[in-house]
Amino acid sequence: MKNVFVLIIATVLLCMSAVAMAAVNINSADAETLSQLPYIGESKSASIIEEREANGEFESVDDLTRVNGIGSKTVDRIRDQVTVDGDSAMSDDGMSEDDTADEAQDN
Repeated sequence: MKNVFVLIIATVLLCMSAVAMAAVNINSADAETLSQLPYIGESKSASIIEEREANGEFESVDDLTRVNGIGSKTVDRIRDQVTVDGDSAMSDDGMSEDDTADEAQDN
């Protein structure tokens, strides 16, 4: 019984780490996706998009400090969850692209 419990806990932890690795592209994500990031609510996500549209794409994650209300501490807290390259790994419904593709295959 103890082995089953350990196996269940290990499975849950692996699933959580996979979700944690999903990076949001701050250059292409919509407001709803950005607002799902910790420390970034609806107001800051709107500000990120406004800054991106007014002054161009972010060249690095550190460029988020261009956004009013986002300082280096906030950037450091979300650094591992955001990127400036590629597609966002999370859609606006909180599912990764792989999850969305798997769901589409099931239908």
